Amino acid sequence: MKTALLMGLLLLWGYPILGQSFVGKVVDEFQKPIQQVNISIPSTDRHAHSDEQGRFVLENIAVGDTLCFSHISYKRQCVVVQDVNEELTVALELKLMNLSEVVIKSDVNTLQLVTALDLAMAPLNTSQDMLRKIPGLFIGQHAGGGKAEQIFLRGFDIDHGTDIQITVDGLPVNMVSHAHGQGYADLHFVIPETIDRLDFGKGPYQANKGNFATAGHVDFVTKETLDNSMLKIEAGQFNTYRVLGLLNVVRNDRHNAYVATEYSFSDGPFESPQNFNRINLFGKYTGMLSNSDKLGVTASYFTSKWDASGQIPQRAVDNGSITRFGAIDDTEGGNTSRINLLADYEKTIDRHSTLKTKVYFSNYGFELYSNFTFFLEDSTNGDQIRQKEQRNIYGLSTAYKRQFLNGPLSGHWELGMSLRNDQSQDNELSRSRNRSETLESIQLGNINETNLGGYAGATFYFKKWTFNGSVRLDYFDFQYNDALVAAYQTQTAARAVVSPKLNLAYDPVPSLQLYVKAGRGFHSNDTRVVLTETGREILPIASGFDAGGIWKPTPNMLVNVAYWYLYLEQEFVYVGDAGIVEPSGQTQRQGVELSYRYQPLNWLFFNLDGTYTHARALGEPQGANYIPLAPDFTLTSSISVVHPWGIYGGLHLRYLNQRPANEDYSIVAEGYTVVDLNVGYKFNKWDFGIQIQNLFNTAWNETQFATESRLQNELEPVEEIHFTPGPPFFFRAFVAYLF
Repeated sequence: MKTALLMGLLLLWGYPILGQSFVGKVVDEFQKPIQQVNISIPSTDRHAHSDEQGRFVLENIAVGDTLCFSHISYKRQCVVVQDVNEELTVALELKLMNLSEVVIKSDVNTLQLVTALDLAMAPLNTSQDMLRKIPGLFIGQHAGGGKAEQIFLRGFDIDHGTDIQITVDGLPVNMVSHAHGQGYADLHFVIPETIDRLDFGKGPYQANKGNFATAGHVDFVTKETLDNSMLKIEAGQFNTYRVLGLLNVVRNDRHNAYVATEYSFSDGPFESPQNFNRINLFGKYTGMLSNSDKLGVTASYFTSKWDASGQIPQRAVDNGSITRFGAIDDTEGGNTSRINLLADYEKTIDRHSTLKTKVYFSNYGFELYSNFTFFLEDSTNGDQIRQKEQRNIYGLSTAYKRQFLNGPLSGHWELGMSLRNDQSQDNELSRSRNRSETLESIQLGNINETNLGGYAGATFYFKKWTFNGSVRLDYFDFQYNDALVAAYQTQTAARAVVSPKLNLAYDPVPSLQLYVKAGRGFHSNDTRVVLTETGREILPIASGFDAGGIWKPTPNMLVNVAYWYLYLEQEFVYVGDAGIVEPSGQTQRQGVELSYRYQPLNWLFFNLDGTYTHARALGEPQGANYIPLAPDFTLTSSISVVHPWGIYGGLHLRYLNQRPANEDYSIVAEGYTVVDLNVGYKFNKWDFGIQIQNLFNTAWNETQFATESRLQNELEPVEEIHFTPGPPFFFRAFVAYLF
């Protein structure tokens, strides 16, 4: 397969553009490119779609032909071609969301349509909202509001990011060899109101996604320009406040720049106040240096500090020692910060080829105090631990893309490479007491981890068929200097992994697409574990398969159904008090997914996402082969209103079934059903709204673990559910002024 793919790419390198190709570009009123616009020729089945630069190519266009442009967020527009030798630029006008404008297109990731709909219905207000836009993805917050969320997707307890790759404008969020857990993905440096769209995919099927993209990937894309400048103030229960400022600095058809700032504070519903506070600063410039050169520069900073009540044992609540919102050790918590610099350059080489390059730098600090087992290990001082690191990340990525067209055959091929280097200084795990005294160093050292990746792929469109084949190669170099040994030594290991991928789609009619996807991906382990394991299973593979369809049975209805399978060569199990990620055995997961979107009226929307998963460990006895915390059934649904009179809002339901907390299902993590509400009204330049989390005040556990612990007055340890309670009824209100 790899040889055939390479030969095909070499042929396409010099592939002539034999047909009469007509090139155009679709932009908004501020000349910003619009991607995923459907360009059709009425009374024919010929069509195209705009790419990331808003560009499209059609064959055999003649003067007098009519081209119609449709997009879910813009008014439909038809244009008569006047000159086939000049590039056509079409500017579309914004409008209310209309599902009837959605066109199922020939693409390998058509499900982006679903998230585009959801973003328009319920704008983002928190980093939690951002992740919840992914169909089938659930999150849980524990150990304070500043810690990265626990993620569940496709039968995975992903912890903080071991099996989902998350980026923002191509900037990696996941942290390799992190002090707290492999793949740790903290999105709190993002101001939600700056998000323009999100691109996501499930499974290991895209060549430009490398490490951690096994269950899926998410790329948040920030706005190039603001629709309006804004000042927003929020206030709510539990001493919760938020102030947001968005300001357009430059806004014209060639250059755009804006800044955003955010301050958040909350004590949370806990008896011991969280004292959570966070400051975010963000700035972005995008400009056309020439008609073929585009430059973007982004800079951001955030810092956060919080206290936490941690995960509490069920027995302490049952016997009345503490309440659901009490604590055994309320000196948990932490602080973290991140500085990001990103430069993004796009070069239009000619009418058929582009080059995109990103260069980035991040400076990251992290310190976390946790107590999972209380007095199990140390009956005098307790089992509190500190995890700390200071990190610099250097990286770049570049991709060359060339379109080709010859009669009924069209498509593009792409070559890309990436380089990332993480330098984590004084990566530490220590035993501590009362968040003020260090008792013992367990791990301390410097990590230097480098990942070099490259890929090649081609996409072919032939009549009703879409074919995409690619192969990716990744090389890792792991280095560690242990500061707890007397003699200086650099421990090293290196390994490479090859990941082939294949995607096939068939559009029998314009309202239906059937697809099959297959491929391999991987997730890397912590550098220290790699070296302890003497290089075995450094980059365990994940092999996946998807088959499904996306269908519009009526103009105002969208349905997606899929069956999927994923085999993992090695699971990762986080061991909190040891501060490592242990390699575990092989697993397999398979399931079915349903997404449904319906717009009965122009201003009324309904959605539903359901997933069923069967997840088991391989090589284990029947009944003892459950994967701890792997959800088998999840459901989300909402009904939303966006009325032309300015009224908007929605009811949003989340359901997570009970699931095994250990391998033999003798300990159960309870499920929950939670309903949220939001209502708002826009009038002229003002926006007023309320948000209610947990409308019916349900007592629910947001995160749960089977943990062996011992309380100070207990003689023997007990293994049972330890949990972080979900918020009770939580009311917030906001007012925003747009200018």
